Amino acid sequence: MMLKKVLSVVLVLVLSLSIMGCSNDAENTTDEVTSSTDNSSNEESTDTESSNETTNDEEEIVLRMAWWGSQKRHDITAEVIALYESQNPNVKIEYEFYDFDGYITNLNTLVAANDVWDLFQLGGNFPTYLDRILPLNDYIDQGIIDASNTTDAFLKTTQFEDMQLSLSSGVNTYGIAYDPEMFAQAGVPEPTNDWTWADYEAAAMKIHEELGIFGSSKIEDFIAGASMGISQEGFDYNFFAPSNDQLGFDDPSMLEDYLAMRKRLVDAGAYPDPGALSEITDIESDFLVTGEAPMTWVAANQLPTLAEAAGKELKIVPVPRKEANGPSGMTIQSSQMFCIAKGSEHPEEAAKFLNFFINDVEANKILAAERGIPIVSNVREALETDLTDVQKRMYDYVDLVGSFETGVINVISPPEQAEIQDYYELVLTQVIFDEKTPAEAAEEIFNFATDKFNQ
Repeated sequence: MMLKKVLSVVLVLVLSLSIMGCSNDAENTTDEVTSSTDNSSNEESTDTESSNETTNDEEEIVLRMAWWGSQKRHDITAEVIALYESQNPNVKIEYEFYDFDGYITNLNTLVAANDVWDLFQLGGNFPTYLDRILPLNDYIDQGIIDASNTTDAFLKTTQFEDMQLSLSSGVNTYGIAYDPEMFAQAGVPEPTNDWTWADYEAAAMKIHEELGIFGSSKIEDFIAGASMGISQEGFDYNFFAPSNDQLGFDDPSMLEDYLAMRKRLVDAGAYPDPGALSEITDIESDFLVTGEAPMTWVAANQLPTLAEAAGKELKIVPVPRKEANGPSGMTIQSSQMFCIAKGSEHPEEAAKFLNFFINDVEANKILAAERGIPIVSNVREALETDLTDVQKRMYDYVDLVGSFETGVINVISPPEQAEIQDYYELVLTQVIFDEKTPAEAAEEIFNFATDKFNQ
């Protein structure tokens, strides 16, 4: 009996130890499973965060962009934007376009509200907006914008005090586009590369008399009569001194001849009066396009668009000079540029688009040098193989003007230019309406401009 009791106790102990062992194994197993679950949960969390980062990287970026120009410019720019968006599906570019006056009005409104478009087009008026432009130096240094296929000379056309404000959308110059057929109908010889303002006036008067239309459409008066006009007095003269802190001439009478010519042409009906000029808001409404004038002022890059709008062959010659053997007063300049706004929420993405706009060959085949001859060598070479006759004429014309002798020139204009130009145009209108003589107007323009630099 005693033996049975001992065996029973031993058996109970063994079973108890066995159960306890099983219980401890189960707890250990549960700890391992719990630990594994925790790790899995952590990995899952990390994966989710990583996924969120990817989503954020690909989150839609919205850039705002605006420019001025013709319907043709709008169409091709929109096409390039669509191409960029197709290659960068997370980027959406919301764009606006205007005629020049409407663009400047909207730009100034946004400047006042500190809400300028991410990418905005500027031309020679860029000094007015210097404090709104984000320089590109860092993006060029980082390789986000490639400036390796252009020259220092071209880069300098959009520099200010060592700041690279943008890359030029194309180099350009001005000229007079004309309809050779209208000249022939009026029995007037076609203009030559060294024609003078006297030749221009005589042609305009004769065509008006013979055909009963304006002898000329709109001329950019401040550029023709002041900027170029003073430089045509001699290689040592500029309207603004190269230092951009004073005028580059000291004789107001140098401004007088152009003002007097403009009045004579308007009085004769050979040039549109201010009311008629207000009807010209874009290329499509220019009187050369509508058949109401045989010639017009044009930026060389606009010649193909102008010819397309007119539906006929057009030619281009240099702006008239004061003397046939005198200085032309003309230079090669940057036509326009897209700048990045200092307040942009996505400046790097804007820089990437700008690089695409300037350097991508396919994009520039679409743009077709409409804003000017490209400054990037491989882009220009790619375009030259497919030039139309009118585009080749444009390239040849820019090369011609580039061969003209010049004095020291201003790469940029001073901030005072905008106000001085407005005043020039106001006083010219007063001359046309017999409120001032050309001599009085010239003196007033000179004094006003001088005072602007002395304030």
